[in-house]
Amino acid sequence: MSEPLRVLITGAAGQIAYSLLYSIAKGDVFGANQPIALHLLDIEVMNNVLNGVVMELQDCALPLLKEVIATHEYPKAFKDVDVAILVGAMPRREGMERKDLLKANVKIFKGQGEALNQYAKKTAKILVVGNPANTNCFICRKYAPSIPSENFTCLTRLDQNRAQGQIAQKLKESNVLVSSLDVSNVTIWGNHSSTQYPDVNHAVVNIQGKAVPAREAVKDDNYLDGAFIETVQKRGAAVIAARKLSSAMSAAKAICDHMRDWWTGTAAGQWVSMGVVSDGSYATETGLVFSFPVNISGGAWSIVQGLSISDKAKERIGITLNELVEEKNDAVAVCSD
Repeated sequence: MSEPLRVLITGAAGQIAYSLLYSIAKGDVFGANQPIALHLLDIEVMNNVLNGVVMELQDCALPLLKEVIATHEYPKAFKDVDVAILVGAMPRREGMERKDLLKANVKIFKGQGEALNQYAKKTAKILVVGNPANTNCFICRKYAPSIPSENFTCLTRLDQNRAQGQIAQKLKESNVLVSSLDVSNVTIWGNHSSTQYPDVNHAVVNIQGKAVPAREAVKDDNYLDGAFIETVQKRGAAVIAARKLSSAMSAAKAICDHMRDWWTGTAAGQWVSMGVVSDGSYATETGLVFSFPVNISGGAWSIVQGLSISDKAKERIGITLNELVEEKNDAVAVCSD
């Protein structure tokens, strides 16, 4: 067996982490032969809850889990980590505006960027989950200049999963029985917010072994250009309205999907959506953390190039781009106070 992979999870006493930890420690994400050392970080007032989480991990008797470090101290949490999954943040509550969330969370991610810069391995792969995820990732990367920018990503896989699930459900209404796994190459452009653009123009559905363009399979452009987009954009708010809590189980699943693909790669001819540092592709602002379609090979992602983008799609991408530029400027101002 290889040396343990050191995986940091922040907000480790929270509900997303509670749904996430078992899958990581069991080997579902980094491989069935990869030993794991978990670094669990939460705020000091959550120490008792965090200790309970550690007890449960011990009681799971997972053979790959070699060590658990539970702490509220950054030096211990970030020391020599290979992977950092930054979940911990003030949660979005019903009726809360994103700007309020940004002001509360951006300084947290400034501090965590500084901790990554000082204590983590320079090869560490970082996934920002805490919202506003794109902008928090931008700030985290800004304050960790010793780690390559391509090692910073944010989570938009949850939005992709939601989109695939909605298409599968829509097809079932027409007695076309497929699962969300049969839907591929849905793209989430832009921000993990209600301005994101879930794009099915290059998506395909595997129907009885045949790859069918999503629009041809669904046969309802009004739905795909209207209710589908709105449902995906507002799904997080709908979950909060129903549960009075933000998405946890689905977020944990998306984190696992994101990290597994980053570790093992994407299938030939398929791409996934990740928030990554823009190189200016598709007329986006260089340096902004923007969700693109990406291929992954050998642990490295690359933005899918050359996709045809309609004028309407460009308009939608422009809306989410403008929001991200505004968020970035607000975040930089907060960090400069």
